[in-house]
Amino acid sequence: MSPASASSSEPGSGTAAQGPTAPAPRGRTGRGPRGSRRPLARFLARRVAVALLLAVAISLVTFVLTNLVPGDPVAANLGQRALGDPAIVAQWRADHGLDRPLPEQYLLHLEGLLHGDLGMSQQSHRPVRDDLAEFVPATLELAGTAIIISLVLGVAFGVIAALRRDRPSDHVLRLVSLIGISVPTFWLALVAFYVFFFRLQITPGSGRIDPGLSPPPQVTGLYTVDSALAGQWDVFASAVGHLLAPALVLALYTIGLLTRFTRSAVLEVLGQDYVRAARAKGLPGRVVLFRYVLRPALVPIITVAGLAFGSLLSGTVLVEAVFAWPGVGQYAYKSATTLDLPAVMGVGLVVGLVYLVINLVVDVLYGVIDPRVRVS
Repeated sequence: MSPASASSSEPGSGTAAQGPTAPAPRGRTGRGPRGSRRPLARFLARRVAVALLLAVAISLVTFVLTNLVPGDPVAANLGQRALGDPAIVAQWRADHGLDRPLPEQYLLHLEGLLHGDLGMSQQSHRPVRDDLAEFVPATLELAGTAIIISLVLGVAFGVIAALRRDRPSDHVLRLVSLIGISVPTFWLALVAFYVFFFRLQITPGSGRIDPGLSPPPQVTGLYTVDSALAGQWDVFASAVGHLLAPALVLALYTIGLLTRFTRSAVLEVLGQDYVRAARAKGLPGRVVLFRYVLRPALVPIITVAGLAFGSLLSGTVLVEAVFAWPGVGQYAYKSATTLDLPAVMGVGLVVGLVYLVINLVVDVLYGVIDPRVRVS
């Protein structure tokens, strides 16, 4: 391929081959700074509006499904002895608003949500907002660490496997990814806890920090961040040590998933004409990789990463149980077994909002990476 043909195959070189043209007004075409921001602003406004509508829908679905659960919350909370007294039952139902019609209950629930009130937990006798403020950061710290590890290792393994296609390293990485996808997370958590803590005593025990240490002053609820902000490096080291084992267990499945998707995405981009043209022009390999290959391949990778982070939040229940991690999974389990309806609705709403935020971030990243998305 001649240099002229190679340059004409590169994106953006076709207009230059047609000869000079008169510059178009920058404000109308959207090629200037003002015009380039307008499509992105409209794109973000539409996504935020859709997210708000979905948040209301999530609150409605959570309320309906929670009230359709078989069982009597009065019996679950009062017990059989108090259940025999109709006056106590009527008073309890009136205190918790269960004596009103469901539409009125939902409107009251929605009004409370607008004021930041998630109701009162029937098991802890505390506001659900306070309970979630205590348990949600622990789960976010665990899931966030797992997704960071997954992104770093999964994308790196996928790129290496694609660049070394059909070589021994490619086969080894594909085998590792297959094992990560196939192994059940709860079984891996039990094996990891038994081997590395009970037998080898390499990792610390259960919980978020060592028993002899006090939690750091709460700023974000993340022990690693709060201890670093407070300068308590002994607490920081203990928090990191307790965090690594469950995070690695959670990350193994996502690492395998991202490795396979990254490999296929990079292989698809490597076969494009503009990548061949860039190589034919003699560009360095790292320039071709980071400028021409990784950016187009990031769109499907971001999609899988967003879904994986959402699945990590829902998959932490068993891992939290094995490692005695005081997260939202354990709180949701106890709330479900006692039919604590405000707590169950609060957990469902928080998980749904996390999914909404993840999808919104993914959509924004789509628009940043691929201009065609925000223009369309």
